[in-house]
Amino acid sequence: MDMKRAYYEDVRFFSSGAVVFWFAALIIALGIYPFVFKNYYVYVANYVAINIMVVVGLNLLVGYTGQISLGHAGFFAVGAYGTIALMTQAHFPFLAALISAGFIAAILGFLLGLPALRLEGPYLAIATLGFGVTITQIIGKIDLLGGRQGLHAPDLIVLGRHLNTDREFYFLVVPITVLLVLFARNLTKTKVGRAFVAIRDAEIAAETIGVNLVMYKTLAFAISAFYAGVAGGLYAFVLRFIDPELFGLFMSIMFLTMAVVGGLGSVMGPVAGAMLLSWLDLELRNILSVPYLGQWLRQLSEQYFSLTGVSNIQFIVFGGILIFIMIFEPLGLYGFWIRTKKYWKTWPF
Repeated sequence: MDMKRAYYEDVRFFSSGAVVFWFAALIIALGIYPFVFKNYYVYVANYVAINIMVVVGLNLLVGYTGQISLGHAGFFAVGAYGTIALMTQAHFPFLAALISAGFIAAILGFLLGLPALRLEGPYLAIATLGFGVTITQIIGKIDLLGGRQGLHAPDLIVLGRHLNTDREFYFLVVPITVLLVLFARNLTKTKVGRAFVAIRDAEIAAETIGVNLVMYKTLAFAISAFYAGVAGGLYAFVLRFIDPELFGLFMSIMFLTMAVVGGLGSVMGPVAGAMLLSWLDLELRNILSVPYLGQWLRQLSEQYFSLTGVSNIQFIVFGGILIFIMIFEPLGLYGFWIRTKKYWKTWPF
């Protein structure tokens, strides 16, 4: 049995030589990926990496602290609009604008966390949902942010270098994603992470032993919002154009679904969930172009439904995946991984 005998064994980054090997293999694979695959798949990787940032941050709030949120599209929008506005209006360099927009989102997350001290369950979900809907309405009324017409992203210049292609942007997005995932992993091993888990498991007991509920609940909201804000700032340069309609309710539900499907309360689970559903989201948008399946769906929709509804087939697929996960494996993809690892460790017994 692999027992930990000292606190250091729990917080150290590399627990074994195998972990060192696979981490190095991952970094090498990420480095050569854009040179091996076509430009479209590099764009997909950028899109997936941005969703990973949001979902890992959301997992710190939902999976580790037990505070549900349906308003992360609002923080995402704040990061996107904040980054572009700071670059075009205040003439901030990109990295400074990105970090500043992340902190603006974090401040809003902190403020949203204050009423969360008295709310839980569906009441908290409704409060965060209201924030997500309200923030996009406010943005749509501000002429400085383009109103309902949206904003075009300016030229992307990082450290004096123009990033014009998806491949060049990849080498900005992926390192940021890796750093934020590593930070989240390390945070869960610290006193802060343990306080999050204590609040999630037994809020009254946590307060009894000295955990400051006000500080840690608002901190969880702030950190999670910061992740979403940074991801939103990068997302604006993936699309090159944003408008308030992009950041709707479905986006918030999508983020939460990614976290649940991947597995709440773990770090690698949300990464897997974001990878799977982000890829499906892009692929299912063009489902009518899939040989045989697309033709069958077109005939089915023309006969029984409306053809315009076929483009939303991903909603049905995501709902089916979520129901399947909830019924058969509440721990999500991470649960499947744990079961598989245990099986091979004890094979053939």
